[in-house]
Amino acid sequence: MKFELGRCLLNERLMKSGKSAEWLAKELLVKPERVYDFIENKRVMPLKMAISIADSIGCDVRALYELIPNDKE
Repeated sequence: MKFELGRCLLNERLMKSGKSAEWLAKELLVKPERVYDFIENKRVMPLKMAISIADSIGCDVRALYELIPNDKE
C-alpha cells in the first residue's frame, strides 16, 4: 500500500515525551528554526533526520507524520 504524508506530528510527539523543540535542536546539532520548519510543515524531514528524531524522543519513525493511504493505482 502506498501512503501520502499528512501533517507533521512532531510537536505532539515532543509534548508527549516532555521535550522541547529547542532541546531537540541541541540534541541533533541543528538550528531550532529547522525543527520548527518540520513542525510547521514548511519542510519534510529527510529519512536520516526522522530516524534520529524518533530515536531521540523515543517514538517510532512512522509516528512523526500522519500517514494517508493512497489507493490510487
